[in-house]
Formats: sequence, structure tokens, C-alpha cells
Amino acid sequence: MGGTMRAAAFAASVALLGLGEAQAGAFGIREQSTEAQGLSYAGAAAGSGGVSSMFWNPAVITMNPGFVAEQNLTYVGLSSDIRPAPGTNPGFARLGGSGDIGQGAVVPAGASSYQLNDRLWLGLSTGAPFGLATKPNQAWAGEVYGRSSRIFSLAINPVIGFKVNEWLSLAAGSNIEYFRLTLRQALPIPGFLPTVYPSSFLKGESWGVGFTAGATLTPRDGTVLGIGYRSSVHHDIEGAIGVPLVALAPLAGQVRSRLNTSDKLSVGLVQAISPVARVDLGFEWDQWSRLGTIGIVSNRLGLPVSNLPLNYKDGSTYSIGADYDAAPNLTLRTGFAYESSPIDFTNRSVRLPDGDRYIASVGASYRWNERLTLNLAYSHFFLDRSRILAGIGRDYNVGNIAFAGVVDSSADIVSVGFRYVFGAPPPVAPAPLVRKY
Repeated sequence: MGGTMRAAAFAASVALLGLGEAQAGAFGIREQSTEAQGLSYAGAAAGSGGVSSMFWNPAVITMNPGFVAEQNLTYVGLSSDIRPAPGTNPGFARLGGSGDIGQGAVVPAGASSYQLNDRLWLGLSTGAPFGLATKPNQAWAGEVYGRSSRIFSLAINPVIGFKVNEWLSLAAGSNIEYFRLTLRQALPIPGFLPTVYPSSFLKGESWGVGFTAGATLTPRDGTVLGIGYRSSVHHDIEGAIGVPLVALAPLAGQVRSRLNTSDKLSVGLVQAISPVARVDLGFEWDQWSRLGTIGIVSNRLGLPVSNLPLNYKDGSTYSIGADYDAAPNLTLRTGFAYESSPIDFTNRSVRLPDGDRYIASVGASYRWNERLTLNLAYSHFFLDRSRILAGIGRDYNVGNIAFAGVVDSSADIVSVGFRYVFGAPPPVAPAPLVRKY
């Protein structure tokens, strides 16, 4: 192999390293309940989101008598623009900014609970706990760090709930999770102009299993305290690295890696302040630091292709909300939340230029009849302006190509859903007949 081709091969291998680094980050999806969204998720672990609150705490299923089903459909409209700043490699700076990298996405989620008797409930929820879709311009200043990113997940969560007594309920279940990602970026090959760099890619998928558990406490009428836990899910990801040139084929092939998703601890409080009004509080803690450093291993060689120091921090969310029964068949909601992102200047990438966010929400429920309730919610995410720096001396470094950027982001989220009650709860078993002889 000549000197030019060796240089090209080196550049390709470095580019693939950068590609793998973006396979995980703050890509959690909280949009699992239309009702909870209207409160900015305040009190979700205490049942403010209806049966769909089982995403945060499975024990809330014991708060729903009979057979109840909910379906939610949420549109996530992300807007994010990355502009090159002084310090960007001059040869790339002239390519300009990313354009709007946000890709609109529809997130479905559903949950059902069925009461077996006065003590036992069965529950099932489905949804997407993780996801990401960003796509900048094909040719832009940060193209060697990202051209497109897609992460898809699906979780199936069957649980069983037990009502210990009038003030305590417990529940637990499995969390069966599918995870898939596809990441692309420009491959900087000598002799090619940046405007026509071909793309390399990384693809992978996996199934994994975790668990959920939780409890609700009702110390008095009008007060509900809930705490729930979703465990980390271990994924043995099988995938492939692809490069566009036959001469670089030895650098491509089947690869594998190990990924542990973040686990989540949720605490919620719902407090009635009148017969028609309630105040809701919430706290969530996500252990994103579990991702740590991820290795990508070549199946053919059995050796690491790269070592990926993600270095994400743990994240936390604080929320407050209120709901008001404006009429017997109409409930209004509003809420506000602050989320401390696990991504900051030390680990921010062009694939997910996240930052601390403020969430303002409104929502409503209309009870169509005794069985059917319709739900609607809207949220706006305000994200702090943030900075990105990649290149020499940084974790994100492709071919020593410097990129500095400024990010402006926001998001609008609209959710619709319904709740349907199929039937009354089963009758309480009669007391055993005692005969005297």
C-alpha cells in the first residue's frame, strides 16, 4: 500500500473512531403519557399520568380499578442549528453551518391495567425509552463529526401489582428492550474535496432485559406518594462498520460492543388542596454515567477497534404542576420543569448538542362519557445556548480536524391520547361462610 493510501486508511480508521463515539448520550424519551406531559411530568411517579405513569412507577396500576387502557401519540419537533465559530479548521469553516438538524418524530406509547381481584393487578406498557434523529446538511463545517444519527428503541414492560393494604401498594416486572442505531459521517480522504467526502457508517442492534419496581403510599385521603425504579438494560450490540472505498475494506466488517443504558429513579407527590384542585411535584434521576467508556471490537480480529470515552454525567429533573377540575367532565393542567443535562461542554457532540433545559407545559382532559376520556398536551423546551469543541486534545477527534461551534436549540411537543375503561372491577370475594355445629 502506497503512502497516500496508508494516509487514507489512517484517516478512515480515525473517522470510524469518531463515528462510534456518538452511539450513546442523553437520548432518553420521557414522552410516555399525555396527561403527565401537561404537568411537565410532575407527580408522574404518583399516578398523575394515569395508567401510563407505570413508565415511572409500576405500582400506580393498583390505583385504577377494573380494566383500563390508554394510548398516547406524541409529535416531537426539535429545532437545532450549529454554526461554526472561530477555531474551526479554515478548510471546513467555509462549508457553513449545519442548518436545522432536528428531525420531527412521532412517539407512540400505551399502557393497560387489569384488576384480577381486590389485591392483584396485571399491567402492560409499551413505548420507546430512547431515541434520536438528527440530520445536518450533507456538506457542512462539522461533517466529519456527523452527517446523520438515528437511534430507535422499543420496550415491553409486563408487571404485577399487589395492594398490601389501604395505604401501600407494590409492583414489579420485567423490561424487555430492543435497541438499534445507525450513524453516518463524512470520511476525510486525501485527494477529495470536503464538499464531496463520501460517508462511512456504523450500524448495530440488540435485545436486552431489565426490570422495573415501585411503590405507592397513600397516608391519607388526597395525598399520594410514589417511588419507582427502571433498571439499566445491558445490550450486547452486534453490528457493522462500512466504508465507501474497496481499498479500505479491511477496516470495515462486523463489530460488537457492550452498552448499559441509564437507570432511572423517579419520585412523585400528588396533593389535593381542594375537592377540585391538586398540586403535583416530581423528581427524576438518570444514571447516564453508566455508559462510561465503550469499546468497539472487530469480530474478525477479536481486537478492539476503538476505545470510546463517553464520560456522560448523571442527569436530574425537577418539576412542579397543578391540575384543576374546571367542570365535571373537564380537567385543565399546567407544569414547569428544569432538567440538568448529562451533556456539557466537555462531552457535547454535533450529533446531540444537548444542554440544560426548561420545560413549560399545558394540557387538558375531556371526559366524553363514563368510559372514554380524551387527553391533549403541549410543551415547549427552552435550551441554553451551548458550545461545541472537537479536534486535537478532545475526546471527539477525527483526523485532527478542529471544529468549534455555537448551538441554538428548542423543541415543541404535542401529544394526544385517550383513556378507555372497559368494565367495572371484579366484586370483592365474599367472606367465608362459618357454620356452627
